[in-house]
Amino acid sequence: MYLLEKIDSDLRTAMKSSDRVAVLTLRNIKSAVRNREIEKGGKLSDEEICSVLSTLAKQRKESMEQFSRGGRDDLVESEKAELSVLQKYLPEQIPEKELLQLIGDTIRETGATGTKDIGKVMKSVMPKVRGRADGKVVNREVSRLLAG
Repeated sequence: MYLLEKIDSDLRTAMKSSDRVAVLTLRNIKSAVRNREIEKGGKLSDEEICSVLSTLAKQRKESMEQFSRGGRDDLVESEKAELSVLQKYLPEQIPEKELLQLIGDTIRETGATGTKDIGKVMKSVMPKVRGRADGKVVNREVSRLLAG
């Protein structure tokens, strides 16, 4: 099923069941997708919608960090609930072991030898893991492997 149709269907279901968090999050998703469609000037593919969802999930994670540092546990819980709804529509995350293997293979493919080659490795690795791994985590692991 087309991803946006699934989101629409789940929004109707959430409205009928009075799931406030799901309704809020799904409306937020639809709004973000609509805004990206306006920017693009046309309909988004499932891959482009996943990109929007990844951005929204990243925003939730960053907000959780900020709220946690500020001692606002109530807002952390709210962001966590929204993130759990978002994650239902994102592709499954790559297991850490598989991610490390992929990064190692990419380092060998690109011939990277030190930290000066981080950009080259990241440029090659990110399209392979798009939407399935956090860029910060990938960057941290690439840096660690190239440094040591």
